[in-house]
Amino acid sequence: MSDGYHATRLAHDPRRAIVWRSLWKYHFCHEIRADDCVLDLGCGYGDFINSVVARHRVAVDIWPGCTRYLAPGVEAIIGPVTDLERVADASVDFAFASNLLEHLSQDEVACLLAGLRGKLSRGGSLTMVQPNWRYACRAYFDDYTHVSVWSHVSLADFLAANGWEVLQVIPRFLPLSVKSRLPVHPWLIRAWLASPVKPIGQQMLLRARPRSATP
Repeated sequence: MSDGYHATRLAHDPRRAIVWRSLWKYHFCHEIRADDCVLDLGCGYGDFINSVVARHRVAVDIWPGCTRYLAPGVEAIIGPVTDLERVADASVDFAFASNLLEHLSQDEVACLLAGLRGKLSRGGSLTMVQPNWRYACRAYFDDYTHVSVWSHVSLADFLAANGWEVLQVIPRFLPLSVKSRLPVHPWLIRAWLASPVKPIGQQMLLRARPRSATP
C-alpha cells in the first residue's frame, strides 16, 4: 500500500488502538500464550501486534511506513505477505490477518496459505478478521484496493480446498469499521463481544490450521 492510500482511505485513527487493546483484553489474550510467537500479516499501523503480550512479535507489511507505528520489541519485515522467507520455519504459534485477504487475489491468498504452512509451529494456527461480503456488500468496494470477495462460507470453503482445517467461524465478529459516529469505548467493546446478538456485525472471524497439523 502507498503513502497516498494511508493518507486518505486508511488514515491513522487513534480509535483503532482503543479497539485492538480492548479486543486483546477481552478476546485475544485467551487465545495467545505469553511464550508464543505471534505473526501479524499486513500489520498496517500495528494496532493489533502492539497490543499483544507474547515472547516474540513479528509484523509483516508491504508499506514501509508501518515501522513508524510499531511498538519497541516488534520485529518488522517489509515485503509482501506472499513472501515469508524471513520468518523462521516452524516458529509461529499464532498467525493473524486483519482486513488483508480482500486486498489479495485468490491466487495470492493460496500462495500465502502455502507459504505460511511451513512457518507455523506444531499446533500453530491462523486467525483472520475481515469484511464479510454477506453483510457488508454495500460498502465492500468503497475501498478501491479491494480485489476479491469473501464471505464466511466462501472463505471457509477456500481454506478447506487448500488443505486447511477450519476450527472456528464467527460470521458477525465486529462492525465494519471505526468510521462511524458510534463511540469507541472499552466497555462498549466488551459488551459487544459478550452479546449473542450483533445485528450490525459486518466483519467475520475465522481460525484455521493446516489439515495435517495436530494440537
